[in-house]
Amino acid sequence: MPQEEYGKAVIELAAARKVYRSGAIEFEALRGVDLTIGQGEYVAIMGPSGSGKSTLMNILGCLDTLTTGHYRLAGHDVDDLDEAELAEIRNTEIGFVFQQFNLLPSLEAWRNVELPLIYAGVPAAERRRRAERALERVGLGSRLANKPGELSGGQQQRVAVARALVAEPTMILADEPTGNLDSVSTADVLGLFDELNELGRTIVLITHELEVAERARRIVWVRDGQIVDGQIRDGQIGNGQIGDGQILDGQMSDGQLRGDGLPGDAHTPAGSAGAA
Repeated sequence: MPQEEYGKAVIELAAARKVYRSGAIEFEALRGVDLTIGQGEYVAIMGPSGSGKSTLMNILGCLDTLTTGHYRLAGHDVDDLDEAELAEIRNTEIGFVFQQFNLLPSLEAWRNVELPLIYAGVPAAERRRRAERALERVGLGSRLANKPGELSGGQQQRVAVARALVAEPTMILADEPTGNLDSVSTADVLGLFDELNELGRTIVLITHELEVAERARRIVWVRDGQIVDGQIRDGQIGNGQIGDGQILDGQMSDGQLRGDGLPGDAHTPAGSAGAA
C-alpha cells in the first residue's frame, strides 16, 4: 500500500549525518539522510560493505547517535537522550533480532525470552506468562523448557524473535537475521516475519541478500552514506530518492532490480520529482 496509507510515523530521520573522527581524519558515514517509516511497514535496508547501512541500523536502534540532524522514534526525540534514556528506549520501543542468536546457553527458551522483562522490572509470574505466550506466537509452545543446544538454528532464531516480541515493542529491528541459517530455516523465519507484519507489526530488516529483501514491502538502498528509497508493488519499484535529490524510477525484471544501479545496470532517471 502507499506509504501514506500506513499508520503514524514510527521512524523519522531528517538531515541525518554521522561523522567518525580519528585524530585529524574524518569519515562521513551518513550524508544528510531523510527517511520516514510508518507504523505497520515492512522495510528492508540493503547496501554493499561500507555503504553506511550498518551505521544507519545503529542509529535506528539507538545504539549510536547522530553527529547532526534529527531522529524521532515512536514520537520520542532521540537526539538529546543520555545513555540511560537510550537504554530504556531500546528496551521498550525496539525488539532486536541479530545474525548471532545471542541466547544464553544455560537457560531454557522461556528464560531467554523473559530477559527484557527482567530489565523492565516486570514481576516474575507475569514474565513467565508473557514469555510462554511469545514462544507460542512463534510456534515454539512445545519447546519452552529446551535450552539453545537442544534446538535447531531456525528454532533458536525463533526464540530470538520471541524475545524481541515479548515486551511488545513498536518495531522489530532485524540485522542479517538469516545469515546463519540454511535455506529451510531462512524460509521459516522469513515466513514468521511475514505473519508478524500482516498482524500490523513494523519490521525493519537489514540484509545484503536480495532474495531476503524482496520479502519486504519497501527496499531502502544505501550507498556512499545516502539512500535510494523505493517501494515494491506487483514487481515494481516506485519512485526512489538519492540523498542529493536525484529521483530514480526502476522496475524488477527476472529477479533483478533495475533503474538504481544496484544490482541492475539500467539507470533511468524519472522525469518527475518526488520521494517515497
